[in-house]
Amino acid sequence: MSTAKPSSTAKPSPKLAATVLDGKALAKQMEQQLSPRVEAIKEKTGRTPSLATILVGDDPASATYVRMKGNACKRVGMDSIKVELPSETTTEQLMAKIDELNDDPDVHGILLQHPVPDHIDERACFDQIKLAKDVDGVTCLGFGRMSMGEPAFGSCTPQGIMYMLEHYDIELAGLEAVVVGRSPILGKPMAMMLLNENCTVTICHSKTQDLAAHIQRADIVVGAVGVPELIKAEWIKEGAVVIDAGFHPREGGGVGDIEMSGVADKASAYTPVPGGVGPMTINTLIRQTVIAAERAAGIEA
Repeated sequence: MSTAKPSSTAKPSPKLAATVLDGKALAKQMEQQLSPRVEAIKEKTGRTPSLATILVGDDPASATYVRMKGNACKRVGMDSIKVELPSETTTEQLMAKIDELNDDPDVHGILLQHPVPDHIDERACFDQIKLAKDVDGVTCLGFGRMSMGEPAFGSCTPQGIMYMLEHYDIELAGLEAVVVGRSPILGKPMAMMLLNENCTVTICHSKTQDLAAHIQRADIVVGAVGVPELIKAEWIKEGAVVIDAGFHPREGGGVGDIEMSGVADKASAYTPVPGGVGPMTINTLIRQTVIAAERAAGIEA
């Protein structure tokens, strides 16, 4: 008598749809939570939380970014103090202006818009910002403290990404993370923040050999290199979390650092471009300014 088992007719379970990490929606939700905190500061101190933005020169893109940040301040009831300086401003003059804002009790956060003209020592000017007002997370002292797990404001784009990962309950401990990019305000702090959350982190860059091999083993990929679609969808591992911090305007919208066509079919979660990381960058700047104002007012955040 035959003992052959009947063939199974069970179908494999369908793959769950990837979670869209919607930074635009999350930023809007967070703004609604910040507004009452701003009102509480006003009631206690009589001062309106204020972000000072410094723009040196007349770069149109930088002017647009400063305007967007000012609009975000207004939406939560904060003040935005615009400081516009001519392109011929010297390093010493810019540092003197930063010192004025450091000493002004009505200013709770300082943002020096990047980039400044080439003749200015940008790093020296960033580091002139008082730690308590470094809400953009650009000082060496702030980076060092953050890396060591001490209180400091994180650089806004990577910190915004961390807020987003937390909001969507993505467990990071034990994941293998690959960060593509090593800039001082994105790639490097991103790597340190992931390391602080117990990821195993690899930083890739323009000199990395066989980038595809690094991406293929990553549980979480962060594109932060500033090159359109450098990271190919075919490299992405099944079930990976894909974070695209790049944006490059193109007709009909724009693209990021990661080739997104096909990523949704492989990833467990991903950020759209646009509408993912970008809104969280500005929102984090506002959130950290509110925190700075709360600390100055003696309010427990």
